[in-house]
Amino acid sequence: MQLSVQTRREKQKAELRSELVDAAHKLVQEEGYEGLTIRKLAKRVGYAPMSVYSYFADKQDILFALAEDAFETLAKRIEDHPADDPIEALQVIMTEYAAFGLGNPNEYRTVFMTEKTRPPEGRTFAEMQEGNPLMKVLISRVEACVAAGRLKGDPRAIATMLWAVGHGTISLLITFPFYPFGDQQAFVKRMCDFTLAGLATQDVPPLTETPANC
Repeated sequence: MQLSVQTRREKQKAELRSELVDAAHKLVQEEGYEGLTIRKLAKRVGYAPMSVYSYFADKQDILFALAEDAFETLAKRIEDHPADDPIEALQVIMTEYAAFGLGNPNEYRTVFMTEKTRPPEGRTFAEMQEGNPLMKVLISRVEACVAAGRLKGDPRAIATMLWAVGHGTISLLITFPFYPFGDQQAFVKRMCDFTLAGLATQDVPPLTETPANC
C-alpha cells in the first residue's frame, strides 16, 4: 500500500528531526554547550539554519530534545538488564545512568546541568514528566521494592530522591575530577548502597500534598 502524501511528509519530518537530534548529540559530545548552535547544527546536517528553526525554536528546545532522547536510550538499556532481586534492579538503573554520564561528560553537563527556564514549545513540564520513560522505569522498580517490603513509602518520592542522589554524584565526579573519589564506578555503587540503606529504614512520605503521576 502506498503512503499518502501527508504520511510521507510526516515520515520525512520525523526522519529529519531524528537526524538533527543525532547531530546535536555529536556536537555536545565534541564541543559542549558552547558548540551547540543552530548554525553549526544546520551545517552539520547540510541544511539551511531556517530549516532547523522549523523543528526547534531555540537552543533550549534542542536541549530538551536531547534530554528526552537520552532518557529513552537509557530506559531501553536498563530494560535490557533486568534483575530478579528488586533492590538489584534499582542498582542497575544507577549503574547505567552513571555509565552514560561518566562516559559522555560534555553531553551530561550540557543536557542535564543546564538550567531549564521554560518548557519546550507547545508543551508543559508536567507533560514531559508524564512521558519520561526513564522515570517510569525507575518508579516501577521502586514500586517492586515497596511491594516486596524492601522499601516503604511513596514510590515517586523515593524515585526522585534516588534520582537526586544519582545526579548529584555524577555531577560531582564530572565537575571535580581532581577530588580523590577513588574509582568512579565504585564510588557510584557506594553512594547507591548508602542511599538505599538509608531509605530502607524509613517510611518515605510524598514530596507534595498533591499527588503527581509520571
